[in-house]
Amino acid sequence: MGSWWPLLITLLIQAMTSMALLTLPVMAPLAAKALEVSPTLVGLYIAICYGGALMSTLLAGAAVSRLGAIRVSQLGLLICAMGLLLCAIPWLPAVFMGAVLIGWGYGPITPASSHLLARTTRPHQMSLVFSVKQTGVPLGGMMAGAIVPFLLLMMNWQATLVAVAVACGICAVMAQPLRMELDADRKVGQPFRFGSFAQPIKLVLAHRALATMAGCSFAFSVVQLSLSTYLVTYLFDDLSYGLVGAGVALSFTQAGGVIGRVAWGYVADRWLGASKTLILLGVVMALSALATAFLTTSTPKAWVWIILTIFGASAIGWNGVYLADVARQAPIGKASMATGGTLAFTYLGVVIGAPVFGALTSFFGTYRAGFLALMAVSGVCSIVLFLNQRRAESAQT
Repeated sequence: MGSWWPLLITLLIQAMTSMALLTLPVMAPLAAKALEVSPTLVGLYIAICYGGALMSTLLAGAAVSRLGAIRVSQLGLLICAMGLLLCAIPWLPAVFMGAVLIGWGYGPITPASSHLLARTTRPHQMSLVFSVKQTGVPLGGMMAGAIVPFLLLMMNWQATLVAVAVACGICAVMAQPLRMELDADRKVGQPFRFGSFAQPIKLVLAHRALATMAGCSFAFSVVQLSLSTYLVTYLFDDLSYGLVGAGVALSFTQAGGVIGRVAWGYVADRWLGASKTLILLGVVMALSALATAFLTTSTPKAWVWIILTIFGASAIGWNGVYLADVARQAPIGKASMATGGTLAFTYLGVVIGAPVFGALTSFFGTYRAGFLALMAVSGVCSIVLFLNQRRAESAQT
């Protein structure tokens, strides 16, 4: 089997689970009306999803070791599909349970893919390959932003959720032929233990470099998911965009993320290194959030698309550089566990960040307040990373 197969299948699975998670936020104005709740509660939905992901990602290392990365990814897709079907029931408790299941399915996907790619990727290509794989997240967001609004023109929002669930199931079936070879390293019969929850966190906290990366991912994930979650509703409510137009704008941010993930991975591998690249990304995020906060109904669409593309390239483009550095810093054979441990902090940022964004929006009566908060978060993170970089350089000299 060619070395590109692990990258291709992990890219496809990442894209489908990302689309599954973002399908409901894209249709938030319609679904919220049917459920008789405020669209700002979509932040709570995202928090519930990532709360579930936080739990399941901590078990991903042990699950991958026993079942294999492909099997864990297939199970993740099927659990996401079950969650989407529950969200299609117009009853808030069902949507709540659906969000939990989507999170449970989404959580193990990245640790599983990191396990595969760490085994099959040459060291000097790590940032680029991991960045290409992580384009699956914005690619899934592009699919959600471009496909879901048009499906809504042909069918109701419940049927649209069912259609995305079916697509997740088809993707799980497509991965089956690769399972025997790519899961050959699984340890059949290895027991699951309750301590498996704590092992990834202990591993991260025991290594200063991994702990620093985890803190960075906490802040950046607040920016990334707040942008992806609230952009459509911000454009719809504050800037009077139609649902299709807002979905297209979301696709521009996700397209920027696709391009950014590959470009930043290349930059990190060839020129700046991971630390300096992440500092630069924080600065670009802060400036983009500031520009987004001051968009108006009279801002030309071309400028809106340019700003959002740059925002997406930074706020969605950082993950590949981060994950490659985590895999590089992890002890040998511990890439999936280290990834799961750092992703717990990443998901915690989403659990906290998205509802806070929604609360700020409700308190000030505008989504602009939330975007200004994102500017502050990314700016502070960039300063901390810069100071850590200076400290590390001083220690070497």
